[in-house]
Amino acid sequence: MKRRKFITLLGGAAFAWPYAVRAQQSGKPPTVGVLGADAAVWAPWTATFVARLQELGWVEGQTIAVEYRWAEGLSERVSEIAADFLREKVAVIVTYGGAVAVLKQATKVTPIVFAVAVDAVRGGLVASLARPGGNVTGMSIQESDLVGKRLELLREVIPQFRRMAIMFDAGYSNSVMEADDVKATARALGLDFASLEIRRPEDIPPTFEALEGKVDALYVVSDALIATNRTRIITLAFNARLPTVLSYRDYVEAGGLMSYGPDYVDLFRGSADMVDKVLRGTKPGDIPVEQASKFELAINRTTAKILDVQIPTTLLATADEVIK
Repeated sequence: MKRRKFITLLGGAAFAWPYAVRAQQSGKPPTVGVLGADAAVWAPWTATFVARLQELGWVEGQTIAVEYRWAEGLSERVSEIAADFLREKVAVIVTYGGAVAVLKQATKVTPIVFAVAVDAVRGGLVASLARPGGNVTGMSIQESDLVGKRLELLREVIPQFRRMAIMFDAGYSNSVMEADDVKATARALGLDFASLEIRRPEDIPPTFEALEGKVDALYVVSDALIATNRTRIITLAFNARLPTVLSYRDYVEAGGLMSYGPDYVDLFRGSADMVDKVLRGTKPGDIPVEQASKFELAINRTTAKILDVQIPTTLLATADEVIK
């Protein structure tokens, strides 16, 4: 009994081979670098991430340090932040799918955990879900499965729904991939669409000016650029009296009509579990990529009322959050 207890304690004390040993030698705890899209959007998710790490024995400021950096919709910021983290010799970088390609170019050694990514295999982030390989793993969303659901929601609340606009960042490959899925699904449903390609904040207002009176709804493909400019986009859509469907509940809380997407809090809990494994010595390439398993529907009834959109009672009953 005593021998078994000793072995268990010894196993629990065997922290990550290079990270904990290096930390002990330097007298500093290992550092987790968080490269996020937007501080405000990520705030509840990183709070969950840190709380889960604490449950696993990593206390911020004591046994671990966490450094936050925000891309704020600027692709060049990702390269700068990556360079900063590598100079600081962080133990692991936690990020989003859109930043992974840049990070993989910057390092083949430092572990990378994406807390959220669109179709990790099709997007080229990993070799396979079961065996990612290299220095990358994380949490993946099969966005193509969600596209159809979002279009169904628009058809359910807009009887005259025939034509929509699709807003996406044309400079971000994952956004282009999702936009292509939306277009393919729209064609299958007999819907017409207009593409609103943006690459920088200045591109946003003109796209709405060109839309006036020509579409019935707006599908917004989320990414770092969209997240940073979410309030502007939602306001312009509201002024244009365009019902919107989005992927984040936060956007609905900000005035968007509806969102359907994964439970991002759950994704960040999962990413914390992966970071724990990395810090304790498991190679990222040996940690299977996990897929989102929890999804949520949010509806803003106030926005619906102002836009004169009738939300069926059956849909309201199934929503995870109804904002009044």
